[in-house]
Amino acid sequence: MRLSIFDHGQRLRTRMLFTLIRLMSGHPVVDAVKVALYRPDFYGAGPLTQEAMRGRSDWSVGDRELMAAYVSKVNACPFCVAAHSATSRIWYADEHKVEATLADLDSAPIDETLRATLRLIGSLSRNHTVTADEVRDVVAAGASRQQVEDALAVCLAFNITDRLANALDFEVASPAAMEAGARHLLKRGYG
Repeated sequence: MRLSIFDHGQRLRTRMLFTLIRLMSGHPVVDAVKVALYRPDFYGAGPLTQEAMRGRSDWSVGDRELMAAYVSKVNACPFCVAAHSATSRIWYADEHKVEATLADLDSAPIDETLRATLRLIGSLSRNHTVTADEVRDVVAAGASRQQVEDALAVCLAFNITDRLANALDFEVASPAAMEAGARHLLKRGYG
């Protein structure tokens, strides 16, 4: 259900910020930012998402953005797939890698550790549970315990965000706007 209050119910200061963003970037503010600024107490995923996506990790930022896009694909969240695919593509400087991974995980040009990890968080997102054997498979593919925990944090953050984005019917902005947003995420993070 798309709520017009996110477009028209913001405080004056926030509306002025949106105008400035539109003037500087040439693109409208995406819905995720509108929700975060409208009710930061409601959508308090900022610190959680910032830690999962930009905190210390052996996973690169591009890997974690790909994880976010993959979880979002499993959750059928077009906004988050577009946003985090764009961010991952820019980080990797490789459009094919991201698109191939989202199209067919088994043949994607990624290492086995990342492939096994994506399987794990995809299973968790789809089935809402994982088995000890699934975790063992990720460790056997080369992931450390900390990498498993870090991937699970990404999975948590995007299972929350995807559901919110789908429930509020976030619009998928133009590819240019998504790329501008991706560049902003890479520069400033989620905080």
